[in-house]
Amino acid sequence: MLDRKTLSRAYFIKDKIVQHQVDSFNEFIDHGLQKVIGEMGVIETEISGTDTDSQTFVRLGAISVSHPVVKEADGAVDKLFPSDARLRNLTYSAPINLEMTVVQEEVESKSQAVEIGILPIMLRSKVCNLHGLSDEELQVHGEDPLDPGGYFITNGTERVIMTLEDLAPNKIMTERDQRYGDQVEIAKVFSERHGYRALTVVERGRKSILEVTFPSLPGRINFVTLVRALGLETDEEIARAVSDDPEIQEFMKENLEEAVNIGVFTQGDALEEIGSIVAARQTKEYQTRRISYVLDRYLLPHIGNDEENRIVKAHFLARMAEACFELALNRRGMDDKDHYANKRLKLSGNLMEDLFRVSFNRLARDIKYQLERASMRKRELSIKTVIRPDVLTQRIVYPLATGNWVGGRTGVAQLLDRTDHIASLSHLRRVISPLSRTQPHFEARDLHPTQWGRLCPSETPEGPNCGLVKNFAQMVELSTGVEFTEGIKDELYMCGVVAVQRGR
Repeated sequence: MLDRKTLSRAYFIKDKIVQHQVDSFNEFIDHGLQKVIGEMGVIETEISGTDTDSQTFVRLGAISVSHPVVKEADGAVDKLFPSDARLRNLTYSAPINLEMTVVQEEVESKSQAVEIGILPIMLRSKVCNLHGLSDEELQVHGEDPLDPGGYFITNGTERVIMTLEDLAPNKIMTERDQRYGDQVEIAKVFSERHGYRALTVVERGRKSILEVTFPSLPGRINFVTLVRALGLETDEEIARAVSDDPEIQEFMKENLEEAVNIGVFTQGDALEEIGSIVAARQTKEYQTRRISYVLDRYLLPHIGNDEENRIVKAHFLARMAEACFELALNRRGMDDKDHYANKRLKLSGNLMEDLFRVSFNRLARDIKYQLERASMRKRELSIKTVIRPDVLTQRIVYPLATGNWVGGRTGVAQLLDRTDHIASLSHLRRVISPLSRTQPHFEARDLHPTQWGRLCPSETPEGPNCGLVKNFAQMVELSTGVEFTEGIKDELYMCGVVAVQRGR
């Protein structure tokens, strides 16, 4: 039998301390970068050829990251090691290469791998020059073999990306509220797709009338009006989609009568009503375009951005309505926001993906502008001459150097605490909450039972950060999410988890 000391030593041999950070960054290198490129697919331009139907665009291909290098003043390119980056105040980074093809009047140019910028590299990740070196080789390159990595070097300073704690996206959460003396039942979901996060809320107010709010919609909209516009046209379809329960059916009768009072009987009536809200006093054609854009892009974007996804969105809203009614009937309790089943952790790879997505969108706009400018001057459209790598590089390196991340978050990247070895390990395993330090947030600061085995109950700072800045427990293991593919969906159907007949 192995004693506890031997087991503990075996568990913590080099890797386990910050392996979650390294694994997350490796996932970003392997799949995250290509995922962002795949989301865009092509860079379209306003350049038209002799045939008005043929457009000029850039097709994006495979992306790759090489190992860190440094370009010397004499033009030589050498391997860059972390100790050199610290001493010479350099950024420990590697070039990003992307295959790009210019398609002009349906004629493809030769595909070229072009350097589009540099990416700061996490120490001990798979593309780090220290990866796979023995202890003796690490010492030769000025590194401590016991240093776990998991941080970046920007302009000679060691920066660590904090793990962010956030509410679980795409999950229905219920709560109660008081409004003008009346109790209101609320079902909300943070719908997330490709880094964009949209809050959709269904409220049950006076007389059990349901109202929905979502981004780019001024005010609230009647629930029946919205689901009717999404494709559930008849009263029977709407009532059956919400629930077969007799008590909930009574609530739904009141909502269907309210829809009659405001004059919404068909899908066309519902679309007109929404058009008068999202594009008031505009032309019919503009209202139609605006309605389609708002419903497809801003309402529950995690379900999809196409017109065929609207019926699924209607059924999802029906699930939210059912949750409101069940809460009103005391058949379910309010969801606990501080329960760790309702939390998700954003690691360095997720945060770098968000940063790269915004930075690459800016680069794509710059490439479009440069191609159009070259076309106006009758120059040959060569992708190598229009790429400006600094556009991407600055937007990646600057947030890492300052900690000011995309989405208005601050303090995401911090200077690594080098007080001693234990302080460094503690900093690399820190978890921060997005809640404001100036507000009380008493419940969020409390020790929650579900943190057992996940977070350390005692290692949190005193003062305003107490309970909002936490640290991982000693032997915590982090699981990672996967994309909801057709294979997973089929498995759920086979297990009876998904009720097909009710569109769940």
